[in-house]
Amino acid sequence: MRAKRGSPEHGMTPEAFKAEMIPLLPRLRRFALSLTRSNADADDLLQEACATALQKWQSYDPMQPMDRWLFRLVRNIWISEIRKRNVRHGRGLVPAEDSTELRTDETSEDRLNAIQVQAKVSDLPDELAQPLMLVCAEGYSYREVADLLDIPIGTVMSRVHRARKTLAAHFSASEVTVQ
Repeated sequence: MRAKRGSPEHGMTPEAFKAEMIPLLPRLRRFALSLTRSNADADDLLQEACATALQKWQSYDPMQPMDRWLFRLVRNIWISEIRKRNVRHGRGLVPAEDSTELRTDETSEDRLNAIQVQAKVSDLPDELAQPLMLVCAEGYSYREVADLLDIPIGTVMSRVHRARKTLAAHFSASEVTVQ
């Protein structure tokens, strides 16, 4: 039986939940952007996820890492949104070049490289892009990503490997072409 909301057995108050959630928002937005590939959709997804999290905060188990719980929530809401869009008529996504993630202002060459990497990551199928972003950009372990995406750890390892191999092959081919 689950402890009552705000009770000592639950171990967390709504205020403590909010305080723990707020520092995770930049990471959640990056993940939302990797799912939606659109700034506007990522913002909407994050807003919906935050509202849902705040409404269902009592279902969070404080013995588990909050970031995993929130990443799973974001992912599940996005899956539901995709299903809704498919039922309606579907909409296009903002091109990766218009996104602000992975941009840098160090040099124009760095910016161009970041845009190219971002575009190629966006070209990857979702089943490769999601584990790649969670492992490489967010720093999760393979085990954590397996739990988050509810897939076997071997599948995560395989997908990250295939995503890296695909990106490396593209950039190796483009370097050969340029030279």
